[in-house]
Amino acid sequence: MDRGNHYEAAFEAYLQWHRLCYVAVDETRRSVLGETPVKNLDFIVCGEDGVRLLIDVKGRRFPAGPNTRPRCVWECWSTLEDVHGLEQWTRLFGPGSQALLVFIYHLQPPMTVPEGTPDVWTFRGRTYLLRAIPATDYRQHMRIRSSRWATVSLPTAVFRELVQPLQSFLPRSAPAVEECSCW
Repeated sequence: MDRGNHYEAAFEAYLQWHRLCYVAVDETRRSVLGETPVKNLDFIVCGEDGVRLLIDVKGRRFPAGPNTRPRCVWECWSTLEDVHGLEQWTRLFGPGSQALLVFIYHLQPPMTVPEGTPDVWTFRGRTYLLRAIPATDYRQHMRIRSSRWATVSLPTAVFRELVQPLQSFLPRSAPAVEECSCW
């Protein structure tokens, strides 16, 4: 987790406000599984009954593009390394774990969303919209965006069909802090 990254800081504040048990992963050192380096995830969110959400946060602006030519596109690209890393972490954590790509969109003024839209979050004067998709679904439908940059994306129609408000994946009730156990 990079606290200097406003998307990740807003996401952490969202977890705290919802009183969720989580671990923010230190990204300053690359993790190693066996002898293989693996991309760190950003957060582990724990719930009752051993549920563990393994989360990689993807910060995006909406509308996308330069301010002079904004594009009303919900960018949903990631890197192959992100998707592969989440798969490796899911195997390590085992049953009860689910890897998610969480797209946190910084809504650019004057952009607004209808009142009552789930997972609209305001933090430090910025408004965000949080959406998530399971890494397994993402992997199944992803297409190469750039071979040079090793990035992937989903077709717009597929993304719209599969993406959900983050809250639909979160534990329904958070355990008390003294009961919080991710392991």
